[in-house]
Amino acid sequence: MDVNQMLQQTGAVEALSRELGVDASTAQAGAAALLPSILSGFQNPVAASAAPAASQAPSALGGLGGLLGTIGGLGGGALLDNVTSSQSTEVNKGNEILGQLFGSKDGSRAVAASAAAQSGVEPSLLKKMLPVLAMVAAGYVMKQASQGGGGLGGALGSVLGGQASGAGSSASSQNTQGGGSADILGDLIGAAGKFLGR
Repeated sequence: MDVNQMLQQTGAVEALSRELGVDASTAQAGAAALLPSILSGFQNPVAASAAPAASQAPSALGGLGGLLGTIGGLGGGALLDNVTSSQSTEVNKGNEILGQLFGSKDGSRAVAASAAAQSGVEPSLLKKMLPVLAMVAAGYVMKQASQGGGGLGGALGSVLGGQASGAGSSASSQNTQGGGSADILGDLIGAAGKFLGR
């Protein structure tokens, strides 16, 4: 399974299309370009170590434990449901996640600029997609972890790892190299499972 199949399976493309008033192919292209950087950001969150929940997280998870604590406080798996429901998405929750992933609006802008170069989608539209996709990724990881899922993570993580390293974008390449794992999504689901099992 690749990132495009995961987006279709979760209904994220339809939700982005509806939320932002764009066609499905634009939503798909933007999401596919942004998701590898978002998942890499989960693996090495910039600001998660400053989160209050970090002190409660298992030390083996480091900054990711603080991020997972924040995600849990924002709704966990229900973040995905919020995006895919017919109600307006609570993008403030996605912005809170992005703040921990990339540290600042400048970090998010850099990710959007890199994704624009890769996808051809306008950076201003990609910036609007970022918080929604952060919620999709966070909700998906937490749902899979709570269900003990991981098989999907291996296949999808390999594809994402290949896209991030092959994209040539400095943000994606730096994040992927820092993690050292091609199976980003599988690693995240496993770490979230450990976090939830604490």
